[in-house]
Formats: sequence, C-alpha cells, structure tokens
Amino acid sequence: MRRTINLLLALISISIFSFFTNDALQPQHPHAHGGGCIPAERAALLSFKKGITSDSANLLISWDGQDCCRWRGIGCNNRTGHVVKLHLRSTIVEDNPWGYYDPCEHDNSLFGEISPSLLSLKHLEHLDLSMNCLPGPNSKILNLMGSMTNLRYLDLSGIPFAGRVPSQLGNLSKLQYLDLAQTGNSMMYSMDITWLAKLPFLQFLSMNGVQLSGIADWPHTLNMIPPLRVIHLSSCSLDSANQSLLHLNLTKLEKLDLSSNDFEHSLTYGWFWKATTLKYLDLGDNRLFGQLPDTLGNMTYLQVLDISRNENTNMMMTGYYKNLCSLEILDLSVNGINGDIAVLMKSLPQCTWKKLQELDLSINNFTGTLPDFISEFTRLSILYLYSNSLVGTIPPQIGNMTVLTSLALYNNQLTGMITEEHFINLTSLRAIDISSNNLKIVLSSDWRPPVTLKYASFGSCQMGPLFPPWLQQLKTTGLDISSNGLKGEFPDWFWSAFSHATSLDISNNQISGSLPADLDRMAFKKLILNSNRFTGPIPALPNNITWLDISNNKFSGTIPSNLGASLLEVLSVHSNQIGGYIPESICKLEWLVYLDLSNNILEGEIPQCFEIPNIQFFILSNNSLSGKMPAFLQNNTGLKFLDLSWNKFSGRLPAWIGKLMNLHFLILSHNNFSDNIPVDIIELGYLRYLDLSGNSFSGAIPQHLLNLTFMRTLQQESVGMDGSVESHGTTKLRTSSILNVEQLGHILSVQTKGQQLIYLFGRTLAYFVSIDLSCNSLTGEIPTYITSLAALMNMNLSSNQLSGEIPSMIGTMQSLVSLDLSQNKLSGEIPSSLSNLTSLAALNLSYNSLSGRIPSGRQLDTLNSENPSLMYIGNNGLCGPPVHKNCSGNDPFIQGDVANSNQKFDPLTFYFGLVLGFVVGLWMVFCALLFKKTWRIAYFRLFDKVYDQVYVFVVVKWASFAENTAVE
Repeated sequence: MRRTINLLLALISISIFSFFTNDALQPQHPHAHGGGCIPAERAALLSFKKGITSDSANLLISWDGQDCCRWRGIGCNNRTGHVVKLHLRSTIVEDNPWGYYDPCEHDNSLFGEISPSLLSLKHLEHLDLSMNCLPGPNSKILNLMGSMTNLRYLDLSGIPFAGRVPSQLGNLSKLQYLDLAQTGNSMMYSMDITWLAKLPFLQFLSMNGVQLSGIADWPHTLNMIPPLRVIHLSSCSLDSANQSLLHLNLTKLEKLDLSSNDFEHSLTYGWFWKATTLKYLDLGDNRLFGQLPDTLGNMTYLQVLDISRNENTNMMMTGYYKNLCSLEILDLSVNGINGDIAVLMKSLPQCTWKKLQELDLSINNFTGTLPDFISEFTRLSILYLYSNSLVGTIPPQIGNMTVLTSLALYNNQLTGMITEEHFINLTSLRAIDISSNNLKIVLSSDWRPPVTLKYASFGSCQMGPLFPPWLQQLKTTGLDISSNGLKGEFPDWFWSAFSHATSLDISNNQISGSLPADLDRMAFKKLILNSNRFTGPIPALPNNITWLDISNNKFSGTIPSNLGASLLEVLSVHSNQIGGYIPESICKLEWLVYLDLSNNILEGEIPQCFEIPNIQFFILSNNSLSGKMPAFLQNNTGLKFLDLSWNKFSGRLPAWIGKLMNLHFLILSHNNFSDNIPVDIIELGYLRYLDLSGNSFSGAIPQHLLNLTFMRTLQQESVGMDGSVESHGTTKLRTSSILNVEQLGHILSVQTKGQQLIYLFGRTLAYFVSIDLSCNSLTGEIPTYITSLAALMNMNLSSNQLSGEIPSMIGTMQSLVSLDLSQNKLSGEIPSSLSNLTSLAALNLSYNSLSGRIPSGRQLDTLNSENPSLMYIGNNGLCGPPVHKNCSGNDPFIQGDVANSNQKFDPLTFYFGLVLGFVVGLWMVFCALLFKKTWRIAYFRLFDKVYDQVYVFVVVKWASFAENTAVE
C-alpha cells in the first residue's frame, strides 16, 4: 500500500514539474525581441563588460550577439526572458584545485570593476563573480548590492575587497547562499554581523578571511538562522568559541569550519559540541588546549574531525571516539601529543575501521611500533604518521591495504628491511615517503611495482653503493633517493628511465660524472643534485624547470649564456668551480626568488640589466666580483637576504639601502666599501643580521637605532627566516606557496664568541640577531640608543677607533651572548650593569684605555675560565680580579698608573728621554771627577787596582792553559 502511494506521489510531482517546465520554455515576454534577452538587461550586461579591463581567459568573448541569454555565464528564465543568473567564476579554481590563489596575480582572472549597471538586473537570483580581480577603485559596489532583493545565491569570494562589510546585505532576505571569503592578507572587516540574522533562508555562509575580531556574540547571531547547513569562518581573527548557548537552534548544521582563528581556550568548552548533526568539524590552528569533551561521543554523524595544529600536548587520545561510527577523516597532526600509536589506533571503534579513509597523526610525539592490525583499516587511503618517534619495523601487513593511495612515515626511527612483501597488494598506491629513517630496501633486481607511483621518497634509506636495477621500473614522476650511499656514475638506463619525471632528488651521495647534454629536453621541474662529485660544465636547462640545486659539487666552466629555464624560482650553484662573468641570461629569470652563486670564482661586475622583481635571496659571497653596490637592488623591495661578502665591491653604501624595507639579513663584509654608513640603514625595521665588517667605513655609527624594530623586540612572524618563506605581496611562487630555504643548505660564517663559527642557514640562524661593524675605521662614541636593542645576541665593534665610554645601560641588553669592543680607544670605567648580562658567553674589552675596578657577577666570573684576564688585557688602568692589580686607594703605584693610563705610548718621547738621561748622567759623573780632587784620586786608584787584579787573573789562567796543552 505504502509503495503504491509513493509511486502515485512521484507521478504527480513529475507531472507538475513538467507543466511548469514546458510553460517556462515558452518565451512569452512581450519585450523579448528576436530571442529571450530583454534589451535593457542586455545593455546592463554590456555596461558591466565595459568595466572589465582584462579578460585573458576569454570569459566574455561570446558577449557579442543580440541574444544575451546565449552568452557564456548568463542564464535566463525561459518563460519571462529575464536574466536570472550571472555566473563568471574564474577558471583559477579549476587550474588550482588545492587552494585559494590571489586572483590579481593570475592571468585567468577578470580584471576591472563591478559596474553598478548590474543593479538593473532586478530579477537576478544567482550572481557568481568569484575569484576575479574586480575590487574597483573604492569597493563601494557591495553597499549597492543590498538592493538586489531577488538574489538567492551570491558568491563574491576571492575578490580583494577592502573596508567594512556593508550591513545593507541584510536586505537580501531571500538569500540562501552567501560567500564573501577573502584570500591572502584581507583588508575586509566587520564590527557587527547582526545583519546576518535578517537572512531567514540562509543555508550557506562563508566569510573566510574577513576580519571579525572583537565580535563576541557571533555564535548568538548564527544561532538565529536555523536553516544554516554550512558555516565557514576560517582565518577571521575570532577571539573565542566558548560562548554558552542555552538552546542550539542550528539543528540542520552539517559543516562548520572555524580553523585558523585565535581562540586560545580550553577545547572542552565550545558551543559547537552541542551541534550533534555535524558531519564536518574543523578546529585546526586555534591554540586550543585541554581535553576533548565527553559530548564528542554524541556526534554520531561526524565524518570529518580536524583538531590539527593546536599544539595541545595534554590531549588524551582514548575513550572519546567510541560512538563515532561514521568517522571517515581524522586529523590530529601538529599537536605534540604523547602516547603509544597502537593504543590510539586501538581506541578507534571497530565500526570505524571499515570506514576510516584518512588518518593524519603527523608531527606529534607518538611512540611505539606500528601495529600489525593496521591492515584491518580496509578503506584507509591516506596514512600520515611522519615526524613522530616511532620505532621498530614496518609490518608487512601494510602491503594488504589495497586502497592505500598515500603513505608518509618519514622522519621517525623505524628500522629493518623493506621487501617486496610490503608492496605486494598496494595496487592503489600513488605516493610513498619513508625517508629519514634507518631502513634498508631489499628488492630483487627484476622486481616490478604493482602500480605506477607518482611520487616515491626513499631518502636516507640504504640501497647503495650501486644503483639498484629495480629503480628503472618505477616510472615515477617524482623520486627522492638522497643520502642513499650511492657511488659512481649513473647507469646507462638512468636518464632515459626518468626523462619524464618532474622532480628528482639525488643529493648527498657520491655520484660522479657529468650531466647529460640533452638535459634541456627532459621534463624536470625540480632537480636537486647537490653534495655529490659531479664535474664538467652546466648544460642548458629544461624550459619548465623551477628549482635547480647543483651546489657543493665540482662543476666548472661558466654559467651558460643560453641558460633557458625562464620559470626558475630557485637557482643554487654555490660551492663549485664556476668562473667567468655572470651572464645577462640570468636577467631573464623574472620568477627567480632564490639565487645563490657563492663560493665560486666569478669575476667582473653584475649585469646592470639585472632586475628580478620577485627576488628574496641574493647570495654572491666568496667570489671576485667588483664594482659598486648593484643599483638594480633598490627596486627589489621584497628582498630579505642579501650577501655580497668576500668580494671586491667598492664605493659608498648608497642611501637607497633604506628602501629595502623587508630586508632581514644584510651581509657586506670583507669588501672595499668606504665612507660613512648611511643613516638610512636605520629604516630597516625587519633587519636582524647586519655585517659590515672588514671594510673601510669611517665616521660615526648611525644614531637612533631604535628604528631597528626586530632587534629591539624579537617577534614571531609568518614570513620569517625560520626555514621557510611564504609568498606574499609582490612575490609569486608558481609551483609552491612555501620555499624551504633550510633545504638549500646555504652556509654562513659568523664571527661571534671570539671565533669564526659556521652555520647552516635555517631555523637556528634565523633567530640569531647580530650587528658586526668590526675592522673598519669608525670614530666617535658608541651610540647610547644601541642599548635599546634588547634582542641583540651578538655585537662586535672591535678594531675601530671608537672613543668615549661604554654606554652605562649596556646591562639592559639581556639577550647578548657575545660582546666584543676590543682594539678601540674606549675610556672610563666598565659599567657595573655589565654584570646583569646573564646570557653572556663571550666578552672582549681588550686593548682600550679603560680604567677602574672590573665589575663582577655570577655570569662574568665564569667567562674565559682558563685565562679570564685576556678579556681585559691592554687596559693598564683596570684593577681587581681577574687582573693582578690591587684597587686599594693608598697604593701610589696604582693611583699613578690609573692617572696615566689614558696617555697613549709615544716612541719619539721615549727615545728622546733615554738619550737625554744617558748624556745628563755621563756629564754628572765627569763634572764630579773634574772638580772633586779626592774623588778623582779614589777613582783612579780603584781603576788601577781593578786593572792589576784582572791582569794577574788573565796571565795565570793563560799559563795554566798553555801548560795543560803542552802535556797533552
């Protein structure tokens, strides 16, 4: 009976739908001439087209005929002829499905402004202009859109609007779908979102990236819109989510994304735990802490749970998931969670084992071994357990996970052998990364993988010294066999087997030989060959390559003039034997972000055509380059790292150096720069490392160093030098949004703690804040303002001609680890505040004119324990431990010495006094003998007596010697 009723209802519904559809297909509007397009609405659309200044994707190429209903992106009501749909979403989303990109930096976007003529489309129900660059001159169009009251669907996401979200959007009372999401550094904000409560039919809301900080009652506003099914409020700077809601009206809510906000409160409290209808919950990157609530067990519909990147080290892993039988994706990565990996996996309910598709527990502190029962997760397609402390072997049962597509176990402490059994049934596997473990790969020479891998990383796995023949069977597009103990030259089959690969890393081996001459015909986009024994010239490069690292080899010759590779973003050639001049072909690398040609034998001047708008790292140290400071650099305002040290550059340091506002590292040491240090250098607010040592700079150290903001207060930042550089502002990275500079292995020599230390550029050096102005001819006093640089760790002003006293407030520089003021003309007492520097590990005040008592302190007394007086040698006026001079006020020697300690040694005066003293002394004796007869008689008698005694002694000794000789 019920089946009959249902069938009857279905037939009635189909009949009604057919009636309205057939009716709608008839163009009955009296003003629809020659088709379904109304002239006034066609004119409005053409006016909109005039506001578009660029359409590289040809989205509007069809907007030319009379019938606008046939134009691309236009939808009309077939019954009335009115335009009801305008859909011009940029193809940027289709080209980049993995994330948002800035539409204003993408060719496939529309550029221009949204014309107010769209307001004439009174019947418009669907408007999608998303991911286009249409902010216009003032972004006022949003205010006017509140009058388009028939809109049911509005998507303006990705358009870089600026200013406040207008409350007039609350007039769109029929709206069901609203997407205002922003990308990148959004300039869009709202102080009040209560207007959302006026949208009673709203089902989808996305305001990702819109700044909503300070809005405390946002959950209450959302709770007033019961139809809501999807809420995206990621990266909105929301302050908290622990508000209490007495009754939750969001009974249809299925998807909630609150990631990347700034909640920083207990995970236990949150209004969202009451939303038991949720299927998708993303709380990642919110600094949440504490335990999961028991109410998590009530969310039985939950399919996706993401609590990643909260650094919640106290999160307990057992007992919370027992009722989550619908769970398909679980992401707990980057939380520092402790515990046994097997215990966590065992705590997942067995009803989930057959449903879980993605499990990400990476970058935590999980220990233990991978359980054998891992193969019972039969639908698991993604398994990320990398960067933990897992031990033991990889169970062979993992080879039975037939739907596994991506496996990442790298950076653990896994041991044992990888055999064919581990791959036997992995027929769906597309990517595997087991690098940075202690594994040995043992596969037969004729082994053929059961599937074609797209990416395989076996870095640090033992497989050498010969290239295993099974490699040629992989046919992968990405291969990492770095640090595998491989030796010798490439086998004949190697380059042909991987000629279609886009990524190849064979670094840190002992591979010799030269690169193939036909390298430019291969498909590589990323080629990493550093730290091997390659020889020969650099060949022409593939056209599509974006990353080339051939550093630390024995390549010779010159950089080819036909380099090609116009898409290069990273070029690292340091530590080879490349000579000659830098060719002008490098000038064509407009996408270049990282250039390192250091430690070669390059000479001559840098090409003046060299203008690379995206360059962030420019490293040419340890060559024989000459000329003045490269003038083109003043246009590269995105520059973060500049190293021209150990070359032959000369002339003045130009004032435009202060325009490089994003500069973090400025290293110009050991060149021939001269004249004053420009005062403009204090405008470099992000500067954290300044090295001008070993030049001929003169004049005073610039005052007002307070402007060096980073050195004054060390601060965390997203685009820092912590091993990665994100693409922001004018910089565009085509292949990846993050450049890992730590991977490039740039070595920096740092003069600190009284010695030359070698650092590998990366996370450690990134937070090493330093000023080195040593070995110049600087004069004047040490600026008092320098003591405001509280984050400074290394300060070296030695071997100059600085005078005056050491600033009394130097003890406020609490981060100082190394201080060197030696070989100057400093005077006065050593400030007692120096004893407050509890982090100080090296101190050198030698060879100045300092005086007074040496201060003592818990840290000072431990420095240079073998011979602490060396820190103060050459300061004759100093007294007290560790020098061996008493500071007693009654000691005339000390007082006289202190009084004269500031006088510099004059050799001319010394020798004149010596001769004068000799002459005066001689004449005093002569005059005494001349005028005093008794003294004269006594003198000559003494002289005769001494003469007689010497004569007798010599004669007797000589006779004795002659007699002994004759006897022999």
